[in-house]
Amino acid sequence: MIKKALEYIVGMSEPQVLEINGETYSDKGLQRICHNPKAQSIELTTLTSLVEYIRAGIDTMDDKMIVHVSGPECVRLYSQLDLDRVREYMVEVHAQVPEFRYGRYMDHENFLIALQSKFIQNDDRDLLLRFTGTVENGTVAQYGDDGVTQKATIKTGIASKGEAVVPNPVRLRPFRTFIEVEQPESAFVFRMRQDSDDGVECAIFEADGGAWKNAAMKNIKEYLQFELSDLPQFTVIS
Repeated sequence: MIKKALEYIVGMSEPQVLEINGETYSDKGLQRICHNPKAQSIELTTLTSLVEYIRAGIDTMDDKMIVHVSGPECVRLYSQLDLDRVREYMVEVHAQVPEFRYGRYMDHENFLIALQSKFIQNDDRDLLLRFTGTVENGTVAQYGDDGVTQKATIKTGIASKGEAVVPNPVRLRPFRTFIEVEQPESAFVFRMRQDSDDGVECAIFEADGGAWKNAAMKNIKEYLQFELSDLPQFTVIS
């Protein structure tokens, strides 16, 4: 208690500023009081809502503003530097994208549902749907796997069956960025395996090294540049 009382008394005293060997020192830690308060950022979920907010002119903004595409699922709106060299962080937009477990096996039924609900239709998606929809349970163990190709037995008619090569690689367009822009197409490795109950499990593995992220960010930047083309106050960067 005595120690705390002494620290309190010392803290009430005026700070002493000393010059030693040409350097300026203070015997107390000083904290600068900022007279330029910042607004709390707004959280949005679509690029459309960001454009509408900017165009509405509800809030006062600087003569120059930065729209930063920081990732395929995130865009931020910043002010220019103020006198304290600090930016005002006004809006953060996070895309709402469906969850898909890349690189993890899932049962046959859930994989088919995910393909139809979380991927945009294209030739390779339709190919996977046809293939996985006709694979016979208990036959994936019959495949010849050389690390690249797999084979399994599929239904080819009402009573007939045949051996087919698992398609690989495939180019798919999952929902991975804002719905206002084109979803990038990228390569995936499709794999199948037998589960403990002789059922079929499927998985797809990303195989483009993350290049889709750059493509998505480019699409977002181009969209915002077009939507804000008549507002030179806003600079879009990615």
